[in-house]
Amino acid sequence: MEVDTENVRMDETDTLVMPDDGGVVNSNGNDDDDAPTVEETYEITTTRRKTIRTSYKIQETSSSTKTTTMTTAAKLYGKDLSEYDDIDVDQLLAELTPEELNILAKEVDPDDSFMPPSQRCSYECNKSPTGPLNRKKLIEHINKQALETPDIPELKPFVPGVIRGKKWVPPPQDNTKEKEADEQIAIDLGDEYEQALSAATQEEIIDLAAILGFHSMMNQDQYHASLLNSGQPVGLGWDGVTKASQPKVYPMEPPNDTDVDATIKQVRDDDSSLTDLNWNNIKNISDEKFIQLFEGLEMNTHLESLSLTNVGLNDKTAQRLADAVEKNSTLRVLNVETNFISPPVIVKLIRSLLKTKSIEEFRCSNQRSQVLGNKIEMEITQLVEQNPTLLRLGLHLEFNDARHRVAAHLQRNIDRTNFVPIAGGPATSTVTPADDLKK
Repeated sequence: MEVDTENVRMDETDTLVMPDDGGVVNSNGNDDDDAPTVEETYEITTTRRKTIRTSYKIQETSSSTKTTTMTTAAKLYGKDLSEYDDIDVDQLLAELTPEELNILAKEVDPDDSFMPPSQRCSYECNKSPTGPLNRKKLIEHINKQALETPDIPELKPFVPGVIRGKKWVPPPQDNTKEKEADEQIAIDLGDEYEQALSAATQEEIIDLAAILGFHSMMNQDQYHASLLNSGQPVGLGWDGVTKASQPKVYPMEPPNDTDVDATIKQVRDDDSSLTDLNWNNIKNISDEKFIQLFEGLEMNTHLESLSLTNVGLNDKTAQRLADAVEKNSTLRVLNVETNFISPPVIVKLIRSLLKTKSIEEFRCSNQRSQVLGNKIEMEITQLVEQNPTLLRLGLHLEFNDARHRVAAHLQRNIDRTNFVPIAGGPATSTVTPADDLKK
């Protein structure tokens, strides 16, 4: 409301009151008809109020029960999350300074296993390297620092025999288990068994426990004495303690004195006197000598047994051996245990046995890889099942399927060798009854 001050004069004690009908009333409350006319102007301001509506979702779960769920918009820094959908993150990152980017990178863990740890951790070392890493000097520096660092002084020095604080006392234990162990268990064995056990001596009871396999009821000397029927040792009963016995000293096995060069010459010359060649445990045999031996083995017609245990065979020489076995038709026993042959080369060696089908015994356990794997074992099983002459296979198979199939096939090969066909009749067994042998 605006009032024209030129036409209105009031004292300092007078108060201008505006009545409901627009007239002017003095402070004494009486209408003054002689009062001058006052022009009034009103300004009407509009107030806008923002109303936030909250929606309520009523979900009826049953005829008698109703669940009321109130949903409110999620907010971040006072704004709804939907308002951040239109923000360009790349533009915001482009506006940041390098210092702000480093701070942001320290607060955010990418949790990405493909990133190197140096880029994932928040620690950053701005120092330049002083030189290449010297592990020996680093360990010496750490040990020197540890020796030069003084020990933390004890507040109270240790005094032997002085107990500080409250001494720990173990809680009392219930002896119910010991009481149960002391109780005797009554077992009705029958009159005959009770009479036999009551009249048996201590040695007979020990022998009976050994026969039944109760190893924990006796010591080692009693068990072996019962198996060998050599009499129980004197002074040892159920409570006896086995004394330490001096082990028997056996002479050392003499080293293998086989002349490598001479045997190679015999194999290459097809010497008829050389039927069994043993190079076991001979060290430092070069690959050239192995190749010379295997080249002579291809044309040899008299060698029947070849043993190459613990001689350092590798994949290169073993592959050359497989080629020689394919061309040899007189070798019956081949032993290459305890060497450095890989599983694929073992498969190649077993496959070479199918060429001439003359080898009856093949041993190749304890190689570079202790576990062959399912694929290699199944391949070996298929190759063995195709071999009708192999009788013994020295190879550790882990899977039961492969082990059982190989054992069943080898048993069929052994059974097949025990039958000899008679001219004009069916195949019969060569096993002779025991009664005929006595006659």
